[in-house]
Amino acid sequence: MRTTQDGATVRLYHLVSGADGGAAHTLFYGPLSEAVPIAEQQSEDVQDALFIATDNDVVAYCDLIGL
Repeated sequence: MRTTQDGATVRLYHLVSGADGGAAHTLFYGPLSEAVPIAEQQSEDVQDALFIATDNDVVAYCDLIGL
């Protein structure tokens, strides 16, 4: 992720696949420093499908934290 400072505004979302092709459900929009604890609180199954988007990049949550 190119923008990684704690204050960077990010969108934390859960990508859900489905019969219609899936959907992205936003869990949080705000500073990265607040998005990470919210992501940590999710179940492992949800964490596997979490993504963090900045204004210039998107990264899977598990890749960001090194899982």
